[in-house]
Amino acid sequence: MSTTTTTQTVDSNKTVIPRAGGPRQRTAGEWWLLAVAVVAGLAIFAPFGLIILNAFKSTQDYSSNGPLAFPTTFSLQAFVDYLGRVNFGQALWNSIAVSVLVAAIAVVLSLISAYPLGIGRVKANGIVLAVLLIATMLPHEALIYPLFYGAQATGTFNTIWSVVIVFSVLQAAYGTYLISSVMGAIPKELMEAAQLDGASRWQILWRILVPILRPSLSVLVVFFFIWTWNEFYIPVVLLSDQSSQTVPIALSTLRGQHNIDITVLNAGSLLSLLPTLVFFLLFQRTLVRGVAAGAVK
Repeated sequence: MSTTTTTQTVDSNKTVIPRAGGPRQRTAGEWWLLAVAVVAGLAIFAPFGLIILNAFKSTQDYSSNGPLAFPTTFSLQAFVDYLGRVNFGQALWNSIAVSVLVAAIAVVLSLISAYPLGIGRVKANGIVLAVLLIATMLPHEALIYPLFYGAQATGTFNTIWSVVIVFSVLQAAYGTYLISSVMGAIPKELMEAAQLDGASRWQILWRILVPILRPSLSVLVVFFFIWTWNEFYIPVVLLSDQSSQTVPIALSTLRGQHNIDITVLNAGSLLSLLPTLVFFLLFQRTLVRGVAAGAVK
């Protein structure tokens, strides 16, 4: 049995090249960019942090030390007072029902409306899309009178259906504009091949286009839910009855004519934000995938 000894010599004149996978030093520009990102993140979190800070204060603690001081003792009295003044359970259910219904109905309407516009079956589709885009820019104050009388005439006033119908149409106008733009980028050869295989227009829509558009539709669902949840002006006019009010309207009832309890208002604001925060965290991965897929397309 023989053994072979291999010797390796390193020439001192040769330059040793570091491995590509080693740590890389950050440049000064990257450090500045990171610092700006951290400052921007803190500025965005600051209002939410103040809400949390003051929600757990007592009224005396807030009056004595102000809004920027840490609580001397953490108190849940503000939450107890808020839940005692407002029927939060009913308002929460109304907001969830309205937001879910609007998100679902608006996405379906957007998909069906964008189908003939996006694949070029409608003449002057650019003008139609421009009109829809302009409709999304109209201020709600300009729409409130016809919406108010329309809700009374249809018997939907003081019911969540008045808000559901209004925001389903308003959100669908924006969704139609967005989905039709994405459909316009899909190769028409794909749909022509499906037609040659005997697929109908509905089959092309639901079996070919919907799977391709699923990331964009998921983004619209998240946006429509959050936008509808935060709406205030139209719901406060159409939902004057307490049994049909949403969370933002219930929160506004805490504002008195001459005084206001800041700690109770912060506690109510925190409870109002939690559902949308949970919803966003649950669908964060879906939102990121949808935006990334749209960017790649």
